[in-house]
Amino acid sequence: MANAMEIYQLLPKTNCKKCGKSTCMAFATALLSGELKLDDCPEILEDKYSDNYEKLSEIVAPIEGASETGMIIHEEKCTGCGNCVVACPVNVAEDPKGTGIGLAPKNDRVILRIVNGVVQKAHIHNCRRFGENKILCNACIETCPTKAIEFV
Repeated sequence: MANAMEIYQLLPKTNCKKCGKSTCMAFATALLSGELKLDDCPEILEDKYSDNYEKLSEIVAPIEGASETGMIIHEEKCTGCGNCVVACPVNVAEDPKGTGIGLAPKNDRVILRIVNGVVQKAHIHNCRRFGENKILCNACIETCPTKAIEFV
């Protein structure tokens, strides 16, 4: 995953403010957080920046697939081991007779579940990283042996 400085290096660096941000660095940060889209920068759409536009499009593609919590699941990396499912504190609390004892979910209130051998987001709005009292929980990331889950 790229950082704001890597994104900034590919931007026009004109600080034109046409995107609604005061600087290109502010735009890079907003792009990384998913607040803005690449096409919100009119300057990068000019022909002279076409190579940079292509590179930036590749960099921000995973961000556009992120959930409202910033979670991205790289399905091609997932082996379906289920470590993330049973490590999630919300899953454990909401499903004490399933994931709470290390088994597959027994109800539909879980955040993560394995479907057809790949982890899927279910009730992502219940994630501890979302809502009023955001907590930077990383249990699902830490237990994933293939790094199929990330947050942006």
